[in-house]
Amino acid sequence: MSQQSSQGVSRRGFLKGSGAAVAASTVVSSTEAEAAAPGLQVVSGETSITMKVNGKSMTAKVEPRTTLLDVLRYQFDLTGAKPVSLDGSSGASTVLVGGKAVMASTTLALAVARKEVTTCESLGGDVVPAAFVEHDAQQCGFCTPGFVVAVRAFLNRHPDATEEQIRAGLNGNICRCGTYANILQAVISLVKGN
Repeated sequence: MSQQSSQGVSRRGFLKGSGAAVAASTVVSSTEAEAAAPGLQVVSGETSITMKVNGKSMTAKVEPRTTLLDVLRYQFDLTGAKPVSLDGSSGASTVLVGGKAVMASTTLALAVARKEVTTCESLGGDVVPAAFVEHDAQQCGFCTPGFVVAVRAFLNRHPDATEEQIRAGLNGNICRCGTYANILQAVISLVKGN
């Protein structure tokens, strides 16, 4: 094992050297980051951010790892978006940021500073929740807020959607009670204007 390679550099030596080179090249100071991406702010520790939530300017104290879902639920007491899946695969934490549907559980709060956030709480007078009630499109109701927001975002982009487009557009939300048929009927009724 102690025999030195006759070709100069051993495999182990190469890997050690290349690992050190990669590590050295990834160390970037905040000054270098600012030069590489003007406007980029490197944040460490707790900081205050402001966002417009449901039409109202709100301020939160966040750390770099704080999610939008944490801010909405635990600082703003808006509990419609649900912490079902950390990877956002359930769709239960769907909110709108700048009119686009995002998963609050996978969106960092710092990323929405100074942006407009819409949660299901602001859709009370909207036609979407009314269609869900009319078509009995919920059972336990746990997924309903995420579905309502996802439907609102989908209809904003596709007001004349076909059934196939509706199915594809809402496939990011999961209902554990299996009320998909009723949810689909609710959305179809909205598209048809019923």
